Amino acid sequence: MRTVGLRELKNRLAQYVREVRYGEGVLVTDRGEVVAELVPPGQTTASSAAPSGLVALSKRGELTLGAENDAAVYPKLPRLLKRGRAAELLDQERGVR
Repeated sequence: MRTVGLRELKNRLAQYVREVRYGEGVLVTDRGEVVAELVPPGQTTASSAAPSGLVALSKRGELTLGAENDAAVYPKLPRLLKRGRAAELLDQERGVR
């Protein structure tokens, strides 16, 4: 994926739109910070659950995205206190307000 500054994008917009049309993605930067991503219609980023800023950093090789969470790996734990009991204990600890 190509990275281009905002000023250069403005000056050569038709060229970059043509590249996007042919399947090439373009990251748009403003003072070195990625602010936008141009991709062909219908093409999604690597991970739709991850914020686009993290995806951009991942594409530049500055970080590695973690795997999606699998709920089956984490068993549901039983409730240790009755509902409302924690609030009662905190009220006893803090006293009357």
